[in-house]
Amino acid sequence: MRTRTALPLVVALGAALLGPTPAYAAAAPGAPGVGSAWTTGAKDGLGTSATTGSKIWFTLGQGITHEIYYPQVDTANVQDLQFVVSDGATFTELERDATNHTTTLTDPRSLSYDQVNTAKSGKYKITKSYATDPARQTMLLRTRFQVTSGGPLQLYVLYNPSLNNSGMGDTGATSAGQLVASDGPVASALAASTGFTALTSGYSGTSSDGYVDLRADNTLTSTYDTASTPGNLVQLGRVPVGADTTFTLALAFGPDRAAASAAASGSLATGFTAVATSYADGWHSYLSGLRPAPASVTGTGLTTQYNVALMALKAHEDKTYLGANVASLTVPWGQAINADNPGTAGYHAVWARDLYQVATAQLAAGDAAAANRSLDYLLNVQQRADGSFPQNTRLDGTPVWGSLQLDEVAYPIILAWHLGRTDAWPKLKKSADFLRARGTNSPQERWEEEAGYSPSTIAAEIAGLVCAASLGGDGSYLATADSWRNALDAQTFTTTGHLGDGRYYERVDGNGNPNDGQPLEINSGGGTWDERDVVDGGFLDLVRLGVKRADDPTILASLPELDATLKVPTPNGAMWYRYNHDAYGEKSDGSPYTGSGGVGRLWPLLSGERGEYELLAGRSAASHLATMAASANSGYMIPEQAWDRSSGPFVFGEGTDSATPLAWSMAQFVRLALSIDAGTPVERPSVVAARYAGPAASTVLTVTVPAGMPGTVYLAGNLSVLGTGLPDWDAAGMALTPVDATHRTVTLPANGASLSYKFTLGDWAHVEKGSSCAEVGNRSSVLSGAAVAATVANWRNVSPCGS
Repeated sequence: MRTRTALPLVVALGAALLGPTPAYAAAAPGAPGVGSAWTTGAKDGLGTSATTGSKIWFTLGQGITHEIYYPQVDTANVQDLQFVVSDGATFTELERDATNHTTTLTDPRSLSYDQVNTAKSGKYKITKSYATDPARQTMLLRTRFQVTSGGPLQLYVLYNPSLNNSGMGDTGATSAGQLVASDGPVASALAASTGFTALTSGYSGTSSDGYVDLRADNTLTSTYDTASTPGNLVQLGRVPVGADTTFTLALAFGPDRAAASAAASGSLATGFTAVATSYADGWHSYLSGLRPAPASVTGTGLTTQYNVALMALKAHEDKTYLGANVASLTVPWGQAINADNPGTAGYHAVWARDLYQVATAQLAAGDAAAANRSLDYLLNVQQRADGSFPQNTRLDGTPVWGSLQLDEVAYPIILAWHLGRTDAWPKLKKSADFLRARGTNSPQERWEEEAGYSPSTIAAEIAGLVCAASLGGDGSYLATADSWRNALDAQTFTTTGHLGDGRYYERVDGNGNPNDGQPLEINSGGGTWDERDVVDGGFLDLVRLGVKRADDPTILASLPELDATLKVPTPNGAMWYRYNHDAYGEKSDGSPYTGSGGVGRLWPLLSGERGEYELLAGRSAASHLATMAASANSGYMIPEQAWDRSSGPFVFGEGTDSATPLAWSMAQFVRLALSIDAGTPVERPSVVAARYAGPAASTVLTVTVPAGMPGTVYLAGNLSVLGTGLPDWDAAGMALTPVDATHRTVTLPANGASLSYKFTLGDWAHVEKGSSCAEVGNRSSVLSGAAVAATVANWRNVSPCGS
């Protein structure tokens, strides 16, 4: 090893104050190092400038910096960045593992976060504040390091780059007092306002890894100027600290090392306070340009959650491919995902369905420009020549996974209808024609696993064709939509099921015969089941999208089985599983999902979807909104999945390691909040609801009864056909309303059902009798809308009749 003879003044001073200078060597050994991974999908916060010029995004979790993205929102460049603390003699420990963490949103109208990490030993405290520079490709990290017991202590920053979306292939070096690294078109530079007193680059898990060196004897023995062989690079810098020291780190990116270094130096020169103020002002301006927050949140203490959700949605949009919002700035269970291969997309890809969810929330909140950008992206980048859309893509439109989901072909049409984008009709027509040609048997449904006839997919397709007819002025699409709606129940509503009373919508039916018990293999690893034994809440999309009324008999018939099978009362309120036998979730012990052996957990966005249904059913959705908010963490990030039990490594009703935040979850919260104020789901296309879910026709039944009779008259019969949830043949099934002394009436839906019934006085001991006290058979009427009249001559056990 060789010793570097000329050190910057700050390095020489730091060496004198803080200990012996480590030996320097030119090139680090050990390439390429051990394998790499990403971090947990559970993020406590995220941030980016509200401007489009600064193309850097950061994520926070476990008290440290997680993945950082640049120059696009689908390109991760950092595994993590954290501090290492040592006393130089008896201990060396990672900030992530040795401290208790808190994450705080420091400004309710900006994605501005503090992390406070307090040593479990009581020896120190680290307070960190984050901002990205709106003028540069830099994240600034202002840090206060306090020794709270004993001392002196040494502080190092440990930087684990994974440039260009891969943990391998990185090279690094010390340059002008900074740590620089590169991999293809991406380079990084790490600098400190105090300078560093020691710098080293090496390979993870080897002798050249600075952290491995420190752990060996609590002293940084060897440092390396370069790590020139591509591999899993790690870089370490010692920061000069005393008992209470505040400094700023700059981690910057660019197309080459010089550009990254210049950005880091420029941001440090501007200073954290000025950068953070400009950063926050950008978010303040964005929120000020939207509709005022609805009363559903301002009156319930949820305004900050609402604003953070909106900012997070904007933060998921790319700044090169405008309108392209990734599903999440996470890799679900990333700590168990090999990061060596640059092909890993995680959730930083674009799904047309998720983009529809986000765009409709933004449109309703007042950001029509964002929704229009998303539609333009869908039609100009993702749409294929035949009008279809890939399952998901990278930002440039390159498919990630290879299937087709027909709801994703329909949703852009629905979004265009909401935006009034008749100018887009030539492209939308291709999608409408594709749907009409393909029919309703989809290669995958919205949970991306099963082929067949899915109520949620068919709902989107029907709504898409109705919206297409409106946009293009072509009524021929309506005939197809009507025929699909007429066939829907025969394809997906079983009457021979094994759950509840056997009458409910299935999750998906493989062949359009919901009564044949075809085997359904759960492709997330959940086994094979009779398709009648697997349900989900997707049928509620029929109501949300206006294809059916909330009181449709098949909808009402399916709710008991849905709730009995999938609903869980958590400390935060009612949540639902995606479907029973789902295996996409942590394993039973809480360890990461790795493709098999998992257990599907609760999805908070489903509480939001149920809330929209409750609104359409004439009930309050406030508790569903509160449940979604309660599932969020301290950084106001709403998760994809929430833990489903009182024991285990996570909090019951709060996020797991899958993906937090999920943009769809944040969008659902925004939409539900706005929908509560509107009294109806804001994304419900009125043109669809007007065709299929308008005010219900009614059948008025009037009965003439003997004068002077005691008590209330009741209707008893197969009342389940009314779709009101009333039991069949309960003697006190439905009370009739008095009109005068001899007439009672009740209003029933005109749903075409055949009603069998009798009249009673509340029990079978007082059922109707004929004119000579003879028994009366069951009455029967078709509820067609025509008035029904009936006459009761006598009652059992009421004079003149006996028993």
